[in-house]
This record gives sequence, structure tokens and C-alpha cells, in this order.
Amino acid sequence: MPKGGWWLMLFAVLVVVGIAAGLAWGSVKVPLTGVWEALFLGGSGTAGTIVVQVRLPEVITAAAAGAGLAAAGLLMQTVFHNPLAGPGVLGITGGASLGVAVVMLAQPVWGLLPLAQDLVYTVAALTGAVAVLLLIVYADRRVGDGVTLLVLGLMIGYLCTALLSVLQAGSEAQALKGFVLWGMGTFAGVGLARTPWLAIPVLLGLVAAIGLAKPLNAMLLGEEQARAMGVDAARVRNMAIWTTGLLGGTITAFCGPVAFLGLAVPHVARAFLHSADHRVLMPASILLGAALALGCDLVVRTAWTGVMLPLNAVTSLLGIPVVLWVLLSGRSWTRRR
Repeated sequence: MPKGGWWLMLFAVLVVVGIAAGLAWGSVKVPLTGVWEALFLGGSGTAGTIVVQVRLPEVITAAAAGAGLAAAGLLMQTVFHNPLAGPGVLGITGGASLGVAVVMLAQPVWGLLPLAQDLVYTVAALTGAVAVLLLIVYADRRVGDGVTLLVLGLMIGYLCTALLSVLQAGSEAQALKGFVLWGMGTFAGVGLARTPWLAIPVLLGLVAAIGLAKPLNAMLLGEEQARAMGVDAARVRNMAIWTTGLLGGTITAFCGPVAFLGLAVPHVARAFLHSADHRVLMPASILLGAALALGCDLVVRTAWTGVMLPLNAVTSLLGIPVVLWVLLSGRSWTRRR
């Protein structure tokens, strides 16, 4: 079995276990036999409705979001040679959040549109993410420098945060409450009918990320070395940016700005694999991201407090120790093989 193969198998098992637990556990516990009947034997009744209509889309959303954010984080960390890079580093998540804020906090303007509210929010988030992405791609063609592009992305993120604060200051209390709740992140807001609109773009992004695995290995050596090896570094960077935009914008639109998963998961995968080979590291990050997102969703739903915890609080408890470990370890993370 190739190096890391056993870890891939373990992560895949964790995903399966997370899916089964997510479908069975919650405020109403459903036995695994009931889950099986609801999914494959057309089981009806309260248990069947809960499994199919409520928990199945939530589990799919969690797995897709975790996998997509992990892949996006690994792409950004490799392309920018920065261990603290993540899907939000280029301002893409901030742009998506700003798009949603414009819709949610300016109801008198957008409430006149003859469109479903969920559709308006999704289009607004994707519009904000794509707008920032186009600006980043334009800047990349002008400067062609990864560090400058990274700083520009951070500045865009700060600008979006400032504009969000202005919108919040002038918004009505009810609209502000809805936006704050959305900003906490959730995997439970996507119904069964809307799940394909999340799953299909994320799947396309994951396929593109896996396809970049080999040139990403060359990018670890630096862009000059990658070009000497016959890799078009600019093209790889552009593809990574577009893929991150697709993943980050779509997931933010449906789940809110989920924190730390994209940043932390690639480091956890490296720690297990002891390898920077993206042919193994990318699928490992995708599987581990899905498993950890499913675990976080399970904690949110079954917390002992009696109330649903904010998703970002749970993901932050996972991500902050990893960030501290990266900062304090002093390891040359990009060169580990």
C-alpha cells in the first residue's frame, strides 16, 4: 500500500462513522436500523422524516463544507507558502459575507425582488466572492507576486469587515439579529431541495483541487524552481485561486463564514501523514475535513448545554490550538516529506 494509504482508509472510515452518527444522533435519537429503513427501504413516520428531511441534508452539507474548506486551505497554504493561509485569506469569504449583508441588512431595497429569499442570499454571496476573486486575479496579472497578493487579500478582507460594520450600524434590530445568527455559521440551513446547489459546485472544486496535486508538489520548491521543472506557476496559482473562490464562495453562501476548518485541517493531516506530497495530502485533507466537520456538527446538535452551540465556537476550539502549534513549533512545514 502506498505511503499514507492506511491513514486515508482511516479517515474514510471516520467519514462513514460521522455520517452514521449524524443521521442517528440528535435531540431525537434514531436507531441505525431506523436510519437504514428511512434511507433505503422507504421508511416513513416521524423517524423517517427526521432522517431524510432534516438530518440527511445537514450531514451532506457538513461533509461537503468540511472537505471543500480543507482543500481550499491546503491550496492557499501551498501557493502562498504561508502556513496561516486559509480560504478567507484572499478576502473571498469577506466578499461573500458582504454580499449577504447587503441583502439581509437592506431589506427595503431587496425585499421588492420577486425571488425566494434563500436564492437571493446565495446569489449575493457568490456575487461578492466572485467580485473579490476578479479583483485578485487582475492584481495577480499586474504584480505576479504571491506575497503582495496575500497582503492585498488581507486588505480586501479588512475593507469588507469595515463595510459590514457600517451596514450593521444602520440596520434594523431584526435584520441585524438574522445576520449575526448567519455569521455564526451553521450546517443546518440547507434543505434537501437546495443540497445539490451546494454539493455540485463543491464536488467540481474538489476534483480541480485533486487535479492540481502534482504541480502543487513542484510549487513547494518555489515558483522559480517550479518553472525550471516545466510547471506553469502562474497558471497553477490562478487555478488554485479560482478553485478556492468556487469552494469558499459557495460554502459561505450556504453555511456562513465557517472559521478555522480550512486553516487547521491541512496541518492536522500533515501531522498524521508526515508528508507534504499533495497526491496523498490533498485527499487526506479532504477526508479529514469532512470527518471533522461532521464531528463539529454532532457537537453542535448534541451539546450538553441544552441549546445549540454556535458552529464557529466549536470550530474555533478546534482551530485555535492548531494555529498556536504552527506558530510555536517553528517547523519548516512546506518541506516536510
